[in-house]
Amino acid sequence: MAFNFILVIAITLIIAFFLSKFLFKGKTKNLPKGSLGYPLIGETFSFLRAQKQDRGPEWLEERTSKHGPVFKTSLMGSPTVVVVGQAGNKFVLGAEDDVLAAKQPVTLVAIAGKQNIFELTGSRYRLVKGAMVSFLKPESLQNYIKQMDELTKTMLLRETENKDTIKTVVTMKKLTFNIASSILFGIKDEHTKEVLFDDFSLAFKAVWSLPVNFPGTVYWRGLRARSRIVSRILPILKERREEISKGTLSATSNVFSCLLALRDENEQPISDDLILDNYVTLMVASHDTSAILLSLMIWKLSTDPEIYKKVLEEQMDILRKRVEGAEDRLTWAEIQKMKYTWRVAQELMRIIPPVFGSFRKALKDTEYGGYDIPKGWQVFWVSHGTHMNKEIFEKPTEFDPSRFENPSKPIPPYAYIPFGGGLHTCIGNEFARVEVLPTIHNLVTMFEWSQVYPDEIITRQPMPYPSMGLPIKIKPRKL
Repeated sequence: MAFNFILVIAITLIIAFFLSKFLFKGKTKNLPKGSLGYPLIGETFSFLRAQKQDRGPEWLEERTSKHGPVFKTSLMGSPTVVVVGQAGNKFVLGAEDDVLAAKQPVTLVAIAGKQNIFELTGSRYRLVKGAMVSFLKPESLQNYIKQMDELTKTMLLRETENKDTIKTVVTMKKLTFNIASSILFGIKDEHTKEVLFDDFSLAFKAVWSLPVNFPGTVYWRGLRARSRIVSRILPILKERREEISKGTLSATSNVFSCLLALRDENEQPISDDLILDNYVTLMVASHDTSAILLSLMIWKLSTDPEIYKKVLEEQMDILRKRVEGAEDRLTWAEIQKMKYTWRVAQELMRIIPPVFGSFRKALKDTEYGGYDIPKGWQVFWVSHGTHMNKEIFEKPTEFDPSRFENPSKPIPPYAYIPFGGGLHTCIGNEFARVEVLPTIHNLVTMFEWSQVYPDEIITRQPMPYPSMGLPIKIKPRKL
C-alpha cells in the first residue's frame, strides 16, 4: 500500500514536471538562464537551507556567477526571476502595480490574508495605505514617545526581575509585540497580548515554509494559529466599532479605529476581513523586524567595545542635559539627538538586512535586462547585491556607522534598501526608528550586560538572529 502511494506521488511529480516544461515552451522568447529545480519543489529547499545557515549571499553568488545578475529559479511553489543590483532593485521597487504587483508567496497570503496591503491595488490600496500612514507618520508618532518609553522601561524591568540571565531574542520579540499591540492597536489586556504573541510566533514561522497543509507541518500550525488570532480579534473590532459610534473613541486613536472609520468610494465601511488581514500583516511587519534589529544591536554592542562606548556616551548625555525637575520620560526632541545610535542601526541593516529580499508578481508579460518575464511568474529582489557592493559603499565588509553621517559620495537611489524603496518604501520605517531608539536608550542607561556565548553566530530563520537566542548576563547599572 505504501509503495503504491509513493509510486502515485512519483508519477504525479514527473507528469507535473513535463507538463510545466510543455506549458512554458513557446510562450516566451528569451527566459533568463538558470534552473527551475525539481518539479513543484523547485530550489526552495536549497534556498531555505542557505538562509538558515546565513549563506543566502553565497546561494545568490553561486547562481549570479554562473548565469549573471538576472536568473530563473523556482521558489515557494512558483517559477521565479531573481534580479540582483541597483538597476534590478529600481525595476522591481519602481514598477507600477499593473506590471509588478506585490503578490507574495502563497504561504504569506494564506497567513496574512488575501486582502493584506501587499495584495491590494488601485483605490483600495490607496485607501488602506492612507489610513495606516496617517497614524504612522512622524507627526502622529511623536505623541506616543512617552508611552513607548514607559512601556519599554516596564517591560525591561519585568523581564529582568530576579534574573541574572535573559534570552535577548525572546525578550525583544515580547517587548516589540507589546509595544505594537498597545500603541498601534490599543490592546492593553496582558493575557490577550500573551496569547496573541504565542499564535503570531507560529504564524510567522509558516510564512517562510512549504505550503503543505498536513497535520503537524509548520504551515498547518500557522494556519490554525491565524484562525485563533481572527477569533480573538473579532470581538475587539465589534467593541471598537460601538465605541466609535457612541463617540467615546476617536477615529485617530489607533490603527483599528482608523480602519474602522474608513469609507470606500460608495461610502460603505470596509469589511472586517480586510481589517483583520491588515492587522495580521502590520503586526508581523511591525514587531518582528524591530525585534531583529534590536537583537542585532545588542549583539553588536556586546562584541564591539568602541561602538558600545559611543552609544552609551550619547545616551547618558541625554540624561545629563535634562532640565532639573523635568519629567523622567523621553521626548521627541531627545529622540532626534540619538543620531549616532541610529547610524549604528543603519549600518547593521546594511551588513545584515532584516529582510533578505521580497517577492513581486508579474501581472502581464514584461521584460528586464533583455530577458522575458512571463505573466504569473514571481520576481525576487535582494538587498545583498547593493549593500555589499564596493562601488556603492567603500570597504563594504567593514562596520562603519560614520558612512551614514557625511558620506564622501551620496548613496544612490535603490542602493540602500532595508525599508524597500521608491513606490514601495515601507510605511512603518519611522515607527521602527522610534521603537528601537527608546529601547536601546533604556537598555544601556539602566543595565550592563555581557554575552553568555561570545562566539555566537548569526543565522536566518528566515530573518537574521543570533543562533542561540543571544543569552546575556545582565545586571542593573550603578549610576
